[in-house]
Amino acid sequence: MSTDSGTQKVGRPRAKPQSSSDLAPRDQILGAAAALFAEHGYAGTTTRAIAERVGIRQASLYYYFAGKDEILLELLEISVRPSLAYVTPLLAEPDRPAALYALALIDVETLMATPHNVGVLYLSHEVQQPRFDTFRAHRDELASAYKRLVDGLVDDPAFIGACCMQLVEMVITLRRDGEPDASTAPAIATACLRLLGLPEDEVLRGVSAGERLLAALAD
Repeated sequence: MSTDSGTQKVGRPRAKPQSSSDLAPRDQILGAAAALFAEHGYAGTTTRAIAERVGIRQASLYYYFAGKDEILLELLEISVRPSLAYVTPLLAEPDRPAALYALALIDVETLMATPHNVGVLYLSHEVQQPRFDTFRAHRDELASAYKRLVDGLVDDPAFIGACCMQLVEMVITLRRDGEPDASTAPAIATACLRLLGLPEDEVLRGVSAGERLLAALAD
């Protein structure tokens, strides 16, 4: 396992977000927008409604964001950015099961930490538009990382990699029925290892090694 002093350090998402009163105005806008998108959908939410939810003038909102599209893009990016920060060091890790567990775990934790479960918007009509190409490219980069991590471990890395990502994103559906508890992320990440067809002792070894790898990257 690569844990030398030159290893890239990256931070893990917080399990609990700050209260809105503790946030900077830009983050309050993002939180209010996420809540309104969840309640009324993207098309049914206006910048005026977002500003009113925050308690600022609509004109003040435009100091932070050019418009509703830019707000949604940032919310979507928040749902992939922490995971992408781990991709480069994890792809360089020779212990692929440990790296897969680590990526799946951080990915689930990231999706659990996003405000108001913005992942539900992934497949919305609006997100398929060209103005959100950047987000879709970043999500594709994450999908490619899963495929590369399982390559050489299974006969069909494209299929198993896609299955791992689908398992991870299952937490979006789980959040619709209530916030999952702390055991959810490691359970889903462990399930990704079982997709590799490993013996149970190798699955458990991958879990332990993956936890140590994440700790080393975050220090």
